[in-house]
Amino acid sequence: MNLKLEAKERQFGARALLTEVRNNGEVPGVLYGYQTETTPIAIDAKTMFKFINANGVNNVFTLEVNNQSYNAVISEVQRSAIRGTITHVDFQSINMDTPLEVDVPVTLVGNAAGVQVGGILMQPTTTVRIKVKPNEIPDSIEVAIAELEVGQTITLADLTEKLSFEIISELDAVLATIMAPVETEEEVAAT
Repeated sequence: MNLKLEAKERQFGARALLTEVRNNGEVPGVLYGYQTETTPIAIDAKTMFKFINANGVNNVFTLEVNNQSYNAVISEVQRSAIRGTITHVDFQSINMDTPLEVDVPVTLVGNAAGVQVGGILMQPTTTVRIKVKPNEIPDSIEVAIAELEVGQTITLADLTEKLSFEIISELDAVLATIMAPVETEEEVAAT
């Protein structure tokens, strides 16, 4: 855990204070959880944006606030619907021995055989909720799709034996499926 972020305590109060924080190039946030009182904080906006882009939101890192260090994870990121900028971040202080529930992205690996013959690859589920110790959080859950043919589906239940952590998401969640190509009216008329 070499990742580190620095934040400063901010004043808690009216909406105008949040606007002032944002106008100063910072993102308002809150720190809560293990061995800490709920604390409103502010962090440099550019630093926060770079951190999330480089590391995602599932990493454990050290958050320093007023010369205090906390093992933390990002529990929620709010973004502007128009600009996509980060408007608020919730940080959770954690106990490294206690499992957490986190959403992990699903990554499809390989070129599906069904796509090679004209099928359409669909990925209805892009994240899976798991329960795992903080230092064992995977970057993603990889799903091998090379053998997937038209009409076949891979569900979360198909991976349970390969995964070493508790799955919270529904086991019938579809991770990948190959749909048959849709014939156009012109193709049907030509036959």
